[in-house]
Amino acid sequence: MPPVLLAVLIGLVVAQFANLITTVYLHRTLSHRAMTVVPAVGFVFRLITWITTGIRPRQWVAVHRRHHAFTDVPGDPHSPVLEGYWRVQLGNVAMYRRAARDSETLARYARDLPADRWDRVLFDHALLGLGLGVAFLAIFLGWPLALIAGGVHAVTYLTLSAAVNAVGHTWGRRRYDNPARNNQWLAWLTAGEGLHNNHHAAPTSARLAHQRGEIDPGWWLVRLLVRRGWGTVRHSDAKLRTPAAA
Repeated sequence: MPPVLLAVLIGLVVAQFANLITTVYLHRTLSHRAMTVVPAVGFVFRLITWITTGIRPRQWVAVHRRHHAFTDVPGDPHSPVLEGYWRVQLGNVAMYRRAARDSETLARYARDLPADRWDRVLFDHALLGLGLGVAFLAIFLGWPLALIAGGVHAVTYLTLSAAVNAVGHTWGRRRYDNPARNNQWLAWLTAGEGLHNNHHAAPTSARLAHQRGEIDPGWWLVRLLVRRGWGTVRHSDAKLRTPAAA
């Protein structure tokens, strides 16, 4: 395989791995308490999040909880209904950063996740984490190919993260009576996050697939953690907050 193609492939794999950790840890575990993981697994997830995305978990949680509190109405940090599809798809990262830096958003929506010693020493330093991630790639690929892989990963991860908000509130099926939409093709690319209508209907459910034909790849990791005794699911069945659509 040509080295450049290998670097692109590795970048895509890293992006999918980061998506998987984002949905299982940042989203299902921390944001909605749909599941819990043992401390050692939680620390590994924090470490992976740090070196692959540089995200501070309490910021991600705060922004996402605010999205649920103000879904597609003023106050939503990244609504295509308010801002337009392309503005969210192309500018979601700027919208996220603006909301993440808002002290009132953090104080209100992430007060259960205060910074700890590890955050102060490591995880609050995004550039250090991302630099270590690229350095690990460089050990195996060399710096030129590591930069290519890192660039592919960054573009892919940010594009898919934006699509969950942009596509997920613009197009797709609405099984439940809420503003979000289901797109199975997007769910395949985002470890289940494309089943967004299901998620808004039952945010405390660790499983995003609700019926036959829906596939939630993130649920596979959840099941593995539960089987190994490393995680516990909050509800065995989806606890619906919104009814089925007419």
